[in-house]
Amino acid sequence: MYYELYIDVFFFTNFMMDSLLLLAVRAMLKIRVRTGRAFWGGALAAFLACVMIALPFPELLKYILFYVGIPALSIRIGLGICQAKDFVKAFALLYFAAFLWGGIQTALRPYIHAAGVFFAVSVASYYLFSFFWQLATSVQKQQKKICEVRLFTGEGEYVLKALLDTGNALQDPISGEPVSVIGKDTAGRILGGDAEQKMAERGLRYIPYRTVGGEGVLPIVRMEKMCVKLSKDEWVVRPIIGISGQKIEERQEYQIILNPDIISKRP
Repeated sequence: MYYELYIDVFFFTNFMMDSLLLLAVRAMLKIRVRTGRAFWGGALAAFLACVMIALPFPELLKYILFYVGIPALSIRIGLGICQAKDFVKAFALLYFAAFLWGGIQTALRPYIHAAGVFFAVSVASYYLFSFFWQLATSVQKQQKKICEVRLFTGEGEYVLKALLDTGNALQDPISGEPVSVIGKDTAGRILGGDAEQKMAERGLRYIPYRTVGGEGVLPIVRMEKMCVKLSKDEWVVRPIIGISGQKIEERQEYQIILNPDIISKRP
């Protein structure tokens, strides 16, 4: 039993698939290399695969070169990765993308009856894969913005869900310190029934603010301390907290909007 292999078709098929896989890895790792370089890496991998098919190499050597040597060389040439840690990550992602691609191709194989359709499906699979990867990445980034905060008032400790909002640039014009914001319901729960008196005891002041919806003044008070749980606990002494007249707790995802400068500019 033997197979007829058209080396030109074999080359172009591998060239297209290897190039698209390198472009997918480039997108996943956010590597700044030109698209043309990724195509050069794909062309080299396809050429070496043709050499492996044409020449009588030992089976074990072919296996090693096909599954380790050629992919590694294509990553080095096509993506320009040199550092060992990044190289291992790129190698793993290359096989991850190839596994997903293979699943898509297998599912659609009964509907592919021409080479042109195969190439079109492959390119469409690349864009579909890139879309879902970006979607998953954006969701992961959004999840990273939600963290836990322990707020100490002197009377007690309160655990809140916080949104680390890069759009919150609110500052106290007198001290220049960043201001984080809680909703009125959370403020009432933290400060208790006589909230206004407790706010006055903490040196209640008003600062101006401006948003897309308009401008006004915001009452601010100081709390005793705050612990922001990120990769490690970040402690903030006597943070300034603004009390919003709106209910930011309605979606129950977070109860306090953190100013990111409270972490980056802390002493």
